[in-house]
Amino acid sequence: MFGSILVVCIGNICRSPVGEKLLKQYFPEKRIFSAGISAERSHLVGKGVDPTMQQVAISRGVDLSEHRSQQLTSELCKNVDLILVMEKGHIDLVRQISPESSGKVMLFGHWLDSNKDIPDPYRQSEDMFREVYALIEDAALRWKLKL
Repeated sequence: MFGSILVVCIGNICRSPVGEKLLKQYFPEKRIFSAGISAERSHLVGKGVDPTMQQVAISRGVDLSEHRSQQLTSELCKNVDLILVMEKGHIDLVRQISPESSGKVMLFGHWLDSNKDIPDPYRQSEDMFREVYALIEDAALRWKLKL
């Protein structure tokens, strides 16, 4: 049903790279990418994952060292079947970039029991990064069970 998935956050250096990597592990047959809504404006295009997120991921057996941030574009949106965003507010931002893609945007945390938003840990404590990683991990597993 969904042959390709795009995972989106703000800078593409904390949350969406984790979501991308975990979904790739769960769905090796699918094309899975990630991008940031403001990666270009924040001068993050081509940058690696936030060092704290990389440390947290490594502690969970996941290596994000090859990731490089990219800007979300309408072309990227058009070329995927499903777009998963980290926060409700991102839905409208994706629609502004790619209005024709609005019908395929959902929350990454859609299947989570509590708050469906996955907060941005950027410039916060390592504990916050760990909490966010665990939320993304839980949400990715739920997508695995639903797709």
